[in-house]
Amino acid sequence: MKTSLLLSIPLSVLIFTNAFAHGDVTPQAMDTSSLPDVGEEWLEENPWRDPSTEVWMQAITVGASGYNQNCARCHGLEVVSGGIAPDLRYLSADDDGDSWYIERFRVGATQNGITKMPGFEQILDQRAAWAIRTYIETRPADDAFDAHNERLVAIRDELTAMALSISEGADASSLVDGASSFKAELSEINATAKTASNAPLAESAASRAAAALDGSSSSFASAAELLTIGLSAAK
Repeated sequence: MKTSLLLSIPLSVLIFTNAFAHGDVTPQAMDTSSLPDVGEEWLEENPWRDPSTEVWMQAITVGASGYNQNCARCHGLEVVSGGIAPDLRYLSADDDGDSWYIERFRVGATQNGITKMPGFEQILDQRAAWAIRTYIETRPADDAFDAHNERLVAIRDELTAMALSISEGADASSLVDGASSFKAELSEINATAKTASNAPLAESAASRAAAALDGSSSSFASAAELLTIGLSAAK
């Protein structure tokens, strides 16, 4: 992968590879019970685009799972296409993008009589559709964290050292102030990240690490691991 920062790749995604065509994929059901009802009539725009709402993060969580099960093998890990299918990160986070997306989601796409993408409407409900859409549009652009690469490596290393201190008997409560400082800094770094779709806020390993830092004994190692997964030397 070309970027030195793969900050949007969660551990669960790493098992997927780009292979096969959409026509060879059987749509997999999703559990959308944690998301609010949006009615039976299909909406024309993403109801969960606003990151200030409580449902935004839950929609991303559900959408990431659904994307990984149904879309990743063609559209790529973290929506970074390998060329088999369109790179959906660049589908604009607006009415036009929503219109294109929801039509393809519901009825699929064919070319010369060959199914390039199956329709998902009979398998996945509207909540699933918009959850996947929310996940897709919050992917960071390729260069979203370039300016913060060195600092993120430093934070990762400091969190790793904190986790080691705790494993050697240090009191986690003595490190809470440091955790709070890193949590705020990681959130600020994530807030500067540009999404490829121009959605208002990215979701990434930086924001996941910030969320993980709750001051508990295990949170330092968890946050460091999330950043480690997101940091990769350019090949």
